[in-house]
Amino acid sequence: MGNRTIRGILALSLAAFLLAGCSSDKTDNEVNESTAPETMETDTMNSGASTANTAEASAVKPRINRGKIVLPSGMGSADAMEELQGLFYFDFDQTIVKRSGHAELNKHADVLVDNPGFRVRLEGHADERGTREYNLALGERRSNAIAAYLVAQGVSRSQIEVISYGEEKPVDGGHGEASWAKNRRVEIVYR
Repeated sequence: MGNRTIRGILALSLAAFLLAGCSSDKTDNEVNESTAPETMETDTMNSGASTANTAEASAVKPRINRGKIVLPSGMGSADAMEELQGLFYFDFDQTIVKRSGHAELNKHADVLVDNPGFRVRLEGHADERGTREYNLALGERRSNAIAAYLVAQGVSRSQIEVISYGEEKPVDGGHGEASWAKNRRVEIVYR
């Protein structure tokens, strides 16, 4: 056989191989003709709605309003917004993040991970019991507990500032357990 014949056979083999790769498998693309128009129309409508919802959701970004983070709520109208709670309370002389606050902290972590330009200040507070120095240290330990939780959820440590006010900035000036419970807190303030 000559070179031309071998080249011809190779060219035909290559062409056949390429055409075989382009052919469709009937079982994968088989369509029931009685439902095809309805299915295709529904799929087209759903994909259009999905694209519109995705575009709306991506168009509305979280924003900072007076130190609080405001998120699109994802429910109802595109104008609906949700302000995340920025207060986390602690038991007397404790620095353990309560399980009841985990869901809200996870939302804050998601915002911070998705928006690396956002920064937060974690302001630790204590009630009036204890010395000034002890309460400053306690407020700092509480802020550090919230910071550690956020970092464990993937937030960059560089996005977090920790500060303690101890007993210096009470929310409630009363001298009973109800007042003290309100003052044992960490506030998340966005900057």
